[in-house]
Amino acid sequence: MSAVAKPAANEEGAASDSREAAVCTLLVSRGRLKDTDLARARRLHEESPDGTLTGLMARLGLVSERDLAEAWSELLHTPLLAAREAPELPPAELDVSVRFLKQQHVVPVRVGEDGLGLVVSDPADSYPLQAMQLAAGRPVAMRIGLRSEIDDLIERYYGSGRSAMGTIVENLDGSAAVEDDVEHLRDLASEAPVIRLVNLILQRAVEQRASDVHIEPFENRLKVRYRIDGVLHEVEAPPSSSTAAVISRVKIMAKLNIAERRLPQDGRIQLRVQGKELDLRVSTVPTSFGESVVMRILDRESVVFDFSSLGFTDHFQQRFIDVLERPHGILLVTGPTGSGKTTTLYTALSKINTPDVKIITVEDPVEYQIEGINQIQVKPQIGLDFAGALRSIVRQDPDVIMIGEMRDLETCRIAIQSALTGHLVLSTLHTNSAAGGITRLLDMGVEDYLLGSTVNGILAQRLVRRLDPETAIPYEALPEVVEQFELHKYTNERPIRLWKPGTSAANPSGYRGRRAIMEFLVMSDPLRRLVMQRADAGEIERLARAEGMRTMYEDGIAKAVAGITTIEEVLRVTQEG
Repeated sequence: MSAVAKPAANEEGAASDSREAAVCTLLVSRGRLKDTDLARARRLHEESPDGTLTGLMARLGLVSERDLAEAWSELLHTPLLAAREAPELPPAELDVSVRFLKQQHVVPVRVGEDGLGLVVSDPADSYPLQAMQLAAGRPVAMRIGLRSEIDDLIERYYGSGRSAMGTIVENLDGSAAVEDDVEHLRDLASEAPVIRLVNLILQRAVEQRASDVHIEPFENRLKVRYRIDGVLHEVEAPPSSSTAAVISRVKIMAKLNIAERRLPQDGRIQLRVQGKELDLRVSTVPTSFGESVVMRILDRESVVFDFSSLGFTDHFQQRFIDVLERPHGILLVTGPTGSGKTTTLYTALSKINTPDVKIITVEDPVEYQIEGINQIQVKPQIGLDFAGALRSIVRQDPDVIMIGEMRDLETCRIAIQSALTGHLVLSTLHTNSAAGGITRLLDMGVEDYLLGSTVNGILAQRLVRRLDPETAIPYEALPEVVEQFELHKYTNERPIRLWKPGTSAANPSGYRGRRAIMEFLVMSDPLRRLVMQRADAGEIERLARAEGMRTMYEDGIAKAVAGITTIEEVLRVTQEG
């Protein structure tokens, strides 16, 4: 913690400017702030120099509160204080103006021997520090916090305990429950409180790294849940009286028909939240008590098309690239919905995306735009389905074709024909294992001799939560655990260690992000003979393992021993062992 003394005005300004410049440089170097956004903020700050540059960037949403707070914390070597770590009650012996605290976004949390513990959101502004030092008559020990958490803490300490959402809800029109009048509904959805409410739901989703936002109406309440690292978490939700207005606001943003509440609808929202360019896929379905809305958040800036960050180990990656670089044939990626298949395919395409290769994709939907790749969005309502699009693109002279999903026999047949005529075809299938991909295609009606001659490899994958390396706790594995999971096969280290999640204020779950566990079946002549004999998945898998394939379960255990994830996570997604 650092005590703040009052320097001379010009010294203070110079010191503040240099610290702000250092924070901006740090944010740009980490990809958390764009150069163009920084230039824009500097221009606006020069025109109206009230407040600080970093404060202005946060208000404009050019950078997220958390990224800014973490950058200040690192630069000043000052700890972050999360709202949940703050004492339950404010310092009793301190008499302060609540209006001042709200205006300056600072909150005192304790009075101790080292001075007044003060949480600030903008360390570049020395005025509130000096004012609080004078008011308390003692030095200030500064901590850094998120602006929204500081505001919630002020409300908890000195207000009626309402959250930011509670404050917005207070201003909502009480007639929000009326659904029959579409124009009235449109007016409600366009009012400032409803707009702020939906923005807050999205902002918190981005802050918590959610991949999906679920807004679900029930008889007496509206439920909001975020899927974070593959697991759903219920969060604070608006009252049920606001259901119609909130859902209508989302539908207006996604350019959907708010008058149609009997049929499912799909749309997209492109917006900027906390300095991030987001693409939201919106899906609505009618339920007993209204429309359920799910928004899939695609953060274009944070997605990295890199094999090692997906979970490919060196040996595994080389085998995959060897198959990927073959001039023709089919490479399949299988797994359930939300197992990272599309990201793996995009990473593969990025690897082979060179000026001398023409790549065309047929997708539903196009999730990420990639420079140099021709991407086609399927539109079944106008007759442009996978099969129809495929028939056209083989006349476009492509080298590589990516099909979003092999979902019917016609699509499979055109894909196989493309592979036989010298194209490399990449696609996905919904099966639980690599060997299961072969039997699924046979069950769909694909001829075994065509399958054996075109499929080069099948990758199956699942996503497990990755342990936060900052807080993960190692422990010695019990002998019975070593024996049960045969851990001695995966490491030469003795004693064998495993890891468990450690919690922190910034990350209470102990997990951060996800990694793929995978198995890769490379077609060989003996495997092709089994396919021709229409062998079942178990026989195919046994032969593939004899030829050196490591199963998803085994890959998961190896990653647990390496400290990437936990045994419990591997069992959760593979349901084996």
